[in-house]
Amino acid sequence: MTFLSLLGFILAGTLLSGYFRTNVKQWTVLTAVLLAFGIWFTEAGFLPSLLAIVFFALPAVFLNNKSLRQQHFTKPFLKFYKKALPALSETEKVALEAGTVYWDAELFTGKPDFKKLHAIQKPELSSDEKEFLAGPVAELCTKLDEHEYNHEKGDMPKEIWEYIMKNKFFAMIIPKQYGGLGFSALGHSAVLQKVASRSAVAAATLAVPNSLGPAELLLEYGTEEQKNHYLPRLSQGLEIPCFGLTGPSAGSDATSIPDTGVVCKKKIKGKEVLGINLNFDKRYITLAPVATVVGLAFQMMDPDNLLGDKKQLGITLALIPRETEGMEIGRRHLPLDVMFMNGPIRGKDVFIPMDYIIGGQDMIGHGWRMLVECLSVGRAISLPSCSTGGAKMVAFATGAYARIRKQFNLPIGRFEGIEEALCRIAGKTYSCAATSTMTALAVDRGERPAVPSAIAKMHTTDMARSMISDSMDIHGGKGIIMGPGNYLGRAWMGAPIWITVEGANILTRSMIIFGQGAIRCHPYVLKEMEAAYLDDADESLRQFDKILFQHMGYSFQNGVRSFFQGLGTWRLERSPGDKFTKQFYSKITRYSAAFGFAADVSMLTLGGSLKKREKTSARLGDVLSHLYMASAVLKRYLDQGEQTADQPIVAWAMHHHFYEIEQALKMLSYNFPSKGVGMFLRRVIFPLGTHELPPGDRLGHKAASLLLSPNETRQRLTDGIDKEASEHNFVAKMNHVLAKVIDTEPLERRILKAIKNEEINEIDPAKQLAQALEKDIISKNEFNSLTKVRKQVAEIIAVDDFPFDAFDRSIAQSEEASKVA
Repeated sequence: MTFLSLLGFILAGTLLSGYFRTNVKQWTVLTAVLLAFGIWFTEAGFLPSLLAIVFFALPAVFLNNKSLRQQHFTKPFLKFYKKALPALSETEKVALEAGTVYWDAELFTGKPDFKKLHAIQKPELSSDEKEFLAGPVAELCTKLDEHEYNHEKGDMPKEIWEYIMKNKFFAMIIPKQYGGLGFSALGHSAVLQKVASRSAVAAATLAVPNSLGPAELLLEYGTEEQKNHYLPRLSQGLEIPCFGLTGPSAGSDATSIPDTGVVCKKKIKGKEVLGINLNFDKRYITLAPVATVVGLAFQMMDPDNLLGDKKQLGITLALIPRETEGMEIGRRHLPLDVMFMNGPIRGKDVFIPMDYIIGGQDMIGHGWRMLVECLSVGRAISLPSCSTGGAKMVAFATGAYARIRKQFNLPIGRFEGIEEALCRIAGKTYSCAATSTMTALAVDRGERPAVPSAIAKMHTTDMARSMISDSMDIHGGKGIIMGPGNYLGRAWMGAPIWITVEGANILTRSMIIFGQGAIRCHPYVLKEMEAAYLDDADESLRQFDKILFQHMGYSFQNGVRSFFQGLGTWRLERSPGDKFTKQFYSKITRYSAAFGFAADVSMLTLGGSLKKREKTSARLGDVLSHLYMASAVLKRYLDQGEQTADQPIVAWAMHHHFYEIEQALKMLSYNFPSKGVGMFLRRVIFPLGTHELPPGDRLGHKAASLLLSPNETRQRLTDGIDKEASEHNFVAKMNHVLAKVIDTEPLERRILKAIKNEEINEIDPAKQLAQALEKDIISKNEFNSLTKVRKQVAEIIAVDDFPFDAFDRSIAQSEEASKVA
């Protein structure tokens, strides 16, 4: 029994060292001191004391003697590791090397340093960006008519295209030295948010040239000649770009593109020219129908060894003028009736000279790396920004409609069923905005945020889709009937587009977020892989040993911290923040440790098969994603001055993210391929069971209420969208009426009371008002105000209708043919 007591002191030293993340030497000293105290305190005899000392000394000597552990443990383990290490495809290697890490890596540590989160610059637009938003962007928004493009003309009118090109909307990322606007990622994001709040067609049109397009590729890899030729032309709107990557048999697996470019020679005007013979079939290419210059990805081959010994040269990118012989371009796809320009590009025996290759011959075979690096930047901006703009518009519109629209003599926003959807819209809008901003700021710091961009793309588009669904439920028939007065229908129809493009969300969730994050963001995994394959065997062993034992300590520490924090010690964590936010920072720390431990256990027990365990990878990715988004929410709250009025929405978002984290970890443990390992994970991470709940009803009521009336919180939540009343901005008009509706609510209650008291007995609403005026229940001014507001409300809740044959396209085609004749 005395021996067991001494083991308890050894265990206490080990657990304390694990919880407080000490190194091996510190563990040795602490545990030795505790053991000595235990021997004295228990008055243990010689034999129990000796056994306890030996039990402690053996691992202590082994862990502290580097030479001993390297020869008897690390060296044989390194041989096993190199054999068991899953082979990385060239695609995966490029993806891993392409990105950089920052806060996403901190979330893997088990104890994030929140000073790094707070050190991220506060979002601030430049004076040029502010002027552009207040000038050209605001003016563009007044011109946009989504119904006209989608229902009547199938395209934006010529004057809109000319305005866009004249004002350099396609050149936001092009530096001023080439005639572009030279905007920051944050400025670029702000423009897309504002335009997306008005028109999905215009937003998609602007997003592509400033994302994965020739401009980005030229800036990073183009030759000076290519930059000097194309960038000024793109800036001036003399060229409209597109980029062809996806094909019928190569979508998510972009590296398997079958499109070929064979090195050959061809006589042109009597002169032999070295070039490439292209055959390709691309689809889903935005701006292709109107593009004047086409970026193209293809597999380059040199069967005659005209360039060297290699025959398979790899993916290569080229820039091809539209008029190039053999190019088939101009036909359109119809993406869910959202009429942005999108279509196929095909080519048969298209010959291009070698100087069409982006970056020249030095960049032959580097196309996949070029694409991945640019995609991590573009994906961080385009879709998160457009989704955030759409989400803010949904929150702005739905809150107003839910206050204006009445049933049973109450604004529908006062019903608990509607309230439940409204609070989801409010909380997810805050998360979208926070995630989009923090990811854009990473780009402005010079990062290539591969993992955060995947998180931002996947989750902002997914949250936007769910918000549109909630908003459609609230609007009911108003959202269903299409026409000039419908501001939701196209967003609902178009939601699957944003879910699919730039990496389908299913692929992103199940393969990319944790698939890249596990190696790229983990503090030791990539370092171990690099150390294992160093050419110098002795140096390889030395570095691998150091990193391996750091990794083992890290895993043990996260396991210990997960267990004790699961018992409630997370409340004692030293965290930044005030009384309101401290608990949230502490919970991020708690779940960071749980995530780090679960990730290590998964990688250790599943090894290379984890790549095929997509559900396991997806759940780990969910934990990482919600940790990142929760961090972004706290950063936004801090940057906006920690406004007390915003706390219900912030709290809703945080509780939502923590609930999703716990659910992902719980489902990971219950569905783990090995039931024993799953049970072990559950016992360590949730020693007292799971306790997170979704945001509660009282909190939801407070969050939803903030959408129902004009206030500073609602203004901050929806900042950056177009709120200026204009001919086609129905949402802005509705919000203008909202304030008047709120002002006249006391009058409406007075009339209802009079009806209840049988002072008013008319059925018709107009006659009720007249009777109320006649009986001095309301004054003449009040009568006029109510009459005007009721008319405006009627216009808001009205839906469009059309002539019987309005949708018979054969009639329109016949009339057009008659005009031509």
